[in-house]
Amino acid sequence: MAKMAVNIKTRDMTADDLDDVLVIEGASFQIPWSRGIFLGEMAQPFCHDLVALVEGRIVGYICFAIVCDEIHLRNIAVHRDWKRCGAASELLSRMIAISSGKGARYGTLEVRKSNVAALELYKRFGFVVEGTRPSYYSEAGEDALIMWANF
Repeated sequence: MAKMAVNIKTRDMTADDLDDVLVIEGASFQIPWSRGIFLGEMAQPFCHDLVALVEGRIVGYICFAIVCDEIHLRNIAVHRDWKRCGAASELLSRMIAISSGKGARYGTLEVRKSNVAALELYKRFGFVVEGTRPSYYSEAGEDALIMWANF
């Protein structure tokens, strides 16, 4: 059951966070990112990786890139015990604030067609479906919806 989080904090992800992040990643995705992929993300100057914390415990994370004036949301997940407590919204808000401060005016992402909760969340942040990537999620042959937002 989701816990009601009163105070969600965010900060930059570090290599020391990866054990907790990988637990969430493994529980969230059929083909999870590896430690090496996260380390590679953190090494890129155009990539930004944040964790969400409740009382010092990592409950979620987001990975995004800023390319020219666009935000590319690459990965976001929240621990199943902390879904619907505001962690994903806080992470998306921080992504937009950081990116806007660096000149980004647009955002894009891909999401599973069947991920209704994520679609609702992204729509609340102004993302709209602009296209489809057929069979993007190859393990299930599922299409991805391409979403864009103007900030």
